[in-house]
Amino acid sequence: MSEVVVSFENVTKTFPGMESPALDAVSGEFRTGLITGLAGPDGAGKTTLLRLVAGLMEPDSGTVRTLGFDPFADSAAIRGDVGYMPQKFGLYEDLSVQENLNLHADLRHVIGEARRESFERLLEFTDLKAFTDRLAGKLSGGMKQKLGLACALLGEPKLLLLDEPGVGVDPISRRELWRMVEDLVDRGIAVVWSTAYLDEAELCGTTLVLNEGTKLFSGTPAEISDPLKGRCFHLRQPGEGKRRLLTDALLRPEVTDGTIQGHNLRLTFRPSTKPFEPDEIGAGSEANWSPVKPRFEDAFIDMLGGGPPGESPLTARTEAIPLDGKTVIEARGLTKKFGNFTATDHVDFDVKRGEIFGLLGPNGAGKSTTFKMMCGLLVPTEGTATVVGLDLRHSASQARQRLGYMAQKFSLYGNLTVVQNLVFFAGIYGLHGKRQRERIEDMTEIFHLEPFLITPTESLSLGYKQRLALACSLMHGPDILFLDEPTSGVDPVTRREFWTHINGLVERGVTIMVTTHFMDEAEYCDRIGLVFRGQLIANGTPDELKQSVADDSNPDPTMEDAFVSLVTRREEAATET
Repeated sequence: MSEVVVSFENVTKTFPGMESPALDAVSGEFRTGLITGLAGPDGAGKTTLLRLVAGLMEPDSGTVRTLGFDPFADSAAIRGDVGYMPQKFGLYEDLSVQENLNLHADLRHVIGEARRESFERLLEFTDLKAFTDRLAGKLSGGMKQKLGLACALLGEPKLLLLDEPGVGVDPISRRELWRMVEDLVDRGIAVVWSTAYLDEAELCGTTLVLNEGTKLFSGTPAEISDPLKGRCFHLRQPGEGKRRLLTDALLRPEVTDGTIQGHNLRLTFRPSTKPFEPDEIGAGSEANWSPVKPRFEDAFIDMLGGGPPGESPLTARTEAIPLDGKTVIEARGLTKKFGNFTATDHVDFDVKRGEIFGLLGPNGAGKSTTFKMMCGLLVPTEGTATVVGLDLRHSASQARQRLGYMAQKFSLYGNLTVVQNLVFFAGIYGLHGKRQRERIEDMTEIFHLEPFLITPTESLSLGYKQRLALACSLMHGPDILFLDEPTSGVDPVTRREFWTHINGLVERGVTIMVTTHFMDEAEYCDRIGLVFRGQLIANGTPDELKQSVADDSNPDPTMEDAFVSLVTRREEAATET
């Protein structure tokens, strides 16, 4: 029998300078026996609610009860029974795994035999026994999250609050993390998993959905998605030009949302409407409709009134580049060694003009190293990286004038305002005077930055930080764009906005190389290179990679299935040899 461990009623919390409350009269409960998902976009109020439950702040009004106590007034009573893993977990990167555990054990007063037993149990549980001497800063994203989970579990809490633990973590590490958390639930620990990744929310036993501080829905994932039955379809075999077809489909009044899935379009229709004839948007004669099961993400987007429009204003303001079929990005024997460690091992691939090439791989697989060599940010140990015919080893500065680069970790200047960042990057790319003013006006309008121009960049929400970073990378109108996990941690609507812009750029002949941990985003790519242990283990279209792992038990695998299966196969083959 499940037990209510947290209840909150009409909870409101405001912060100075905010136009609306971070939480506005939100009510709900968390129970044992299942993982409770706390879902919503950036700025929805998820972190604020978790902090109220943990006793780290006091509500303006309403009541919160955590394990039977007022968590703020009686914080000492719950301290040992609540484990809280913040979104930006406080690991000390210059301390080892063991030293971080020691520090957090001291903070939670875990001493003596209980301390020794906790360390042994948690290191085995997280599979970190072999890495106790490694600096936390040297861990992969997945291993950092495991260490964060271990620190939060010191003292055997009754309630575990996880604030977006899947951000920046590859599908394999996320599955491992998920299995670990399910095991905790089986042991009787109540778990709350906050997330902007709606495929994670779909796995939860029950979910509380927030948006802009208000509760949109509370219930099981099935209850949330069931109303969309009969409204979600694949347009199969649409023919050439799927990006343009998606744009045209999203312009139709009966369509509320749409994405690319490999060779197919996935569209959601308004209630009481039917799919249009495929030829009405110029689809090929073999195009046909097939109903698909609605997902949590489909329901979430529908709750918000549908996705963004399909036409990007970037398209009209990007100079068209002829699609001449030329190879504009090329890696040959690309190798990078750090001491005795080989991060990238003789990688070969090429990308043609106007193509989206996705570089995927587990955390620590070498994709970021490969990516940085292709941008000219790292010098290869062996092999060549060429962009628009320029060898980046010898002509990196010349090539960079043709490139736009958006880093994985936010790389703008937090102490500068939005407009100061725009001016600074425009100057770096050689834009001055009237041309600079015009491009800043364009980027401000396209990415909706007008209300934030004099705001310090560090004060922006994650979604707007990413918008600004993309705007800065596009300031000089590059014909090649490198995007390193551009949508990590942002909500589904913002992700769709990004891909609308990306699709619009590609329609104008811009070539894009992207890394991502979102497998649904990988479906937008024309081709995907899968990196594992520094080597390129697969290279093909999304549908080719999915088909390569299809079998009788899973005849229609997802992109995530393909990712996990291909990596697992290579790992098993390496073990056998």
